[in-house]
Amino acid sequence: MNEKNKKINLSQKLKKINDYWSPKVVSELNDYQFKLVKVKDDFVWHHHSKSDETFIVIKGKLFIDFKNKTEEINEGEIITVAKGINHKPFAKKEAHVLIVEPRGVKNTGNLNTDLTAQNDVWI
Repeated sequence: MNEKNKKINLSQKLKKINDYWSPKVVSELNDYQFKLVKVKDDFVWHHHSKSDETFIVIKGKLFIDFKNKTEEINEGEIITVAKGINHKPFAKKEAHVLIVEPRGVKNTGNLNTDLTAQNDVWI
């Protein structure tokens, strides 16, 4: 499913996503995946022990709770969460986000919950 040398329309791909907090792979760069996800309401507190995680907000507004602060990431902004740092993403209204992380990283990090999504699902 990894199609190189072809452009990808993120808006068209987002139309294929119907559920929240379930990232879908749209491209790969070496060992890294680009995953589109629709988010709304609360996610879970978690961390990724072996990898940083980057969030790029395409539409809407994403918030990420950290131990001592909350970051607001607006449309067109990017944030990288360092490996090992507990965080909890949430969105008050639906937001569209591009996540960049190594292949095989579980969306709920160190946890298995109802929100744990299947890895390597391409759209």
